[in-house]
Amino acid sequence: MPLPRLPNMPGMPYWLTLPNFPNFPSPRTLLLDCCTILDHQVGGGVCGCCGALRPRYKRLVDNIFPEDPEDGLVKANMEKLTFYALSAPEKLDRIGAYLSERLSRDVTRHRYGYVCIAMEALDQLLMACHCQSINLFVESFLGMVRKLLEADKPNLQILGTNSFIKFANIEEDTASYHRSYDFFVSRFSEMCHSSYEDPDIRTKIRMAGIRGLQGVVRKTVNDELQANIWDPQHMDKIVPSLLFNLQDETVESQSPSPEAEKDKESPVELTERCFRELLGRAAYGNIKNAVKPVLMHLDNHSLWETKTFAVRCFKIIMYSIQSQHSHLVIQQLLGHLDANSKSSAKVRAGIVQVLSEAAVIEASGSVGPTVLEVFNTLLKQLRISVDYELTGAYDYGNIGTKIIKEHEERQLQESVIKTIGSFASTLPTYQRSEVMLFIMGKIPVPGIYPALGSANTGFEGSRMIQVMLLKSLLQVTVGFQTTNMLTALPSSFLDPLLSFTLMEDAEVRLLVLDILISLIDRHDNVLMFSSISIITDISVLKLKVDKCSRQDNLFMKKNAQRLFRHIYLVCNEENSTQRHFESLFSLLALLSIELATEEVVVDLIRLALALQDLAGEEALPVYNRCAIHALSAAYLNLICQLTTVPTFCQHVHEVIEARQKEIPYLLPEDVFVEKPRLPESLPKPEGDIVFLQSKIAETLGGSGYNTERLATPYIPQITDEDRLSKRKSIGDTISLQLEMDSRHSPEREQKTPTEQITFETLKQAIVDSVTMEEQERERRRLVVERFQTAPFEEIAAHCGARASLLQSKLNQIFEITIRPPPSPSGTLTAHGQSRSIPVYEMIFPDLCVY
Repeated sequence: MPLPRLPNMPGMPYWLTLPNFPNFPSPRTLLLDCCTILDHQVGGGVCGCCGALRPRYKRLVDNIFPEDPEDGLVKANMEKLTFYALSAPEKLDRIGAYLSERLSRDVTRHRYGYVCIAMEALDQLLMACHCQSINLFVESFLGMVRKLLEADKPNLQILGTNSFIKFANIEEDTASYHRSYDFFVSRFSEMCHSSYEDPDIRTKIRMAGIRGLQGVVRKTVNDELQANIWDPQHMDKIVPSLLFNLQDETVESQSPSPEAEKDKESPVELTERCFRELLGRAAYGNIKNAVKPVLMHLDNHSLWETKTFAVRCFKIIMYSIQSQHSHLVIQQLLGHLDANSKSSAKVRAGIVQVLSEAAVIEASGSVGPTVLEVFNTLLKQLRISVDYELTGAYDYGNIGTKIIKEHEERQLQESVIKTIGSFASTLPTYQRSEVMLFIMGKIPVPGIYPALGSANTGFEGSRMIQVMLLKSLLQVTVGFQTTNMLTALPSSFLDPLLSFTLMEDAEVRLLVLDILISLIDRHDNVLMFSSISIITDISVLKLKVDKCSRQDNLFMKKNAQRLFRHIYLVCNEENSTQRHFESLFSLLALLSIELATEEVVVDLIRLALALQDLAGEEALPVYNRCAIHALSAAYLNLICQLTTVPTFCQHVHEVIEARQKEIPYLLPEDVFVEKPRLPESLPKPEGDIVFLQSKIAETLGGSGYNTERLATPYIPQITDEDRLSKRKSIGDTISLQLEMDSRHSPEREQKTPTEQITFETLKQAIVDSVTMEEQERERRRLVVERFQTAPFEEIAAHCGARASLLQSKLNQIFEITIRPPPSPSGTLTAHGQSRSIPVYEMIFPDLCVY
């Protein structure tokens, strides 16, 4: 008998309407099963239509979805699904595949509520399940995240990013060999450059992209089985994306909106934090790949010229990376500076400015193993800039010739010099001494070092390079403090430095004086002598005076006369200015305070009196003569108070008072001012207005000073430096002093005939010396030519012959030194010959043995 049909539902069997009909689902469940059949294309039949006969994992997954998506995830059913996944981990991959299938269907049908529920369920399963089979589940999860990131809806992209970040924070128990994150790097980088119309949504998308990149880095940086995130193909996407947001937010942050201030974390803070985390994870071999995209980004967007953003980027880099890797960043900046040698001066100045800031941050560590390479690169850029400034243009490749702006090049030169000082300030004393020697070897000196100027710049180029390198050397010496001047200022450095005081260029001489002052001043006493004046009481200056150490004493014994001689010569220059005399006063004062012994004090007083005599000559201009007199008066006033000899101080004060009454223009207060009050002519001072050497010797002799030395006038000697300096009037500035040895015996004086010195004798001596120099120069040229062109056998034979000759001479010396033992009777051995006995075979009396 057929079942009755409902009158209001035509075509539906009546038994379907029975609420408690056994083994049959409800109508709603049956309808869902039918939809599932259509969606998933499950085979027909009654079993396929019955939810109770479907796999349990599918039923558990279906039960977590509510009827209304606004109700959210069914938590009780989610707990059942989680328990099932933990109990049967082999089903986890099927659960993930089924959830992925449902999510794809919901995305296609725009049922975004169910999409959110599916992703929430996936996140909870990921957090709860850490089994060996989670890799297959992760593949399904990443497939769903990829599906969301590929969607056009910003909300779906943000949802997928948040899920990926949660996944990135999970530490997996097993590694994956086949997983790839290339898509996520590309997609998150693209999101960082989002150009969505709505600014709020655009900011959210960019922040999601930044967080996504942060998650990729966290997930891959410590996993050796993953693709290396530090490869250029990934870094070239990640780093520019971060810099783009950092740059963009930097511009916007100048005028922040009230809404942005309320946010807990601004985009710029998030970008900087992510960038710092990325750099902090970089190992030694990955620094280059992380920094290179930064350099390229700054190049492509012309950000070197503004300097601000570039400096900020590298401050972040230097503070984020490990301190022992900092020198790698410095090396990359130096290499980039070399690569941009033909860029505009603003670009090069920007790179140099970044280098300077990086060096300050590097102060806690070391510039690295290639310290001299840093200074070599900077000095080379300095030379290139000088060439550009003098030539006015340079070849710019295919573009043609580019015109140079002189003021930009000068700003670049100042920046390079400042950077050299910044680098030097980070170095220990011994390395700074090496840098000083290195820079000194680069300075062109006529007759000693070759000129560095190019063929187009000539002499002016060499002169400018001299000035620039001396300024760089001055920056290196700032703050230089050492307890041993003998090792800090070796002859290899001091000799060429002092030779610059013989140059006619006033700027060069002034720089040399400033360098000497910076090196000698170890207690910042120079600040008390910034100007020349008559100091009535030096106790108000609060000078820091230490006893001269043994090493400093040796230094002065070796170099004092050369220092005094060059001070004398600088005073004798016609183009010396007020700055020169002020530096000379500071140098004399520092010598008296830092390196003074009794012998040095006597020589300094003799030097001051010699300067007074020099000012009495009429060869110099009136200003120079007055300035030298004022310098001598100011220094003697200082040294007399340092010696604390009352009679000496009384004589000095009497002369100063006499000058104040009669000729005030010989004192510093009237000479070293903006408008000096000078006479038209200056006769040689005499009487009470000059310091008397005899009286000073008498006053100091009573206090134990060497009166014989004080009574001897100071006269500088002619040396080889005068010949090498190629000065025109050097012979006119120094008197020829002939010293006779008083210790010659009368017999020797009789044997040595007296030679009459005439004009012809002197002329012949000069001609002979020139001829000998030419012969020596020719001999050296032939030796060099022989070693360059002669065959190896000939060179070897020549060296072998010299070695044999040396050995024969040594044998003769050894034979002479090996003597027979003394005979007890005082007579020789048989046949009047002595047998040669080595020293180690001699038998000495017991009294001679110690």
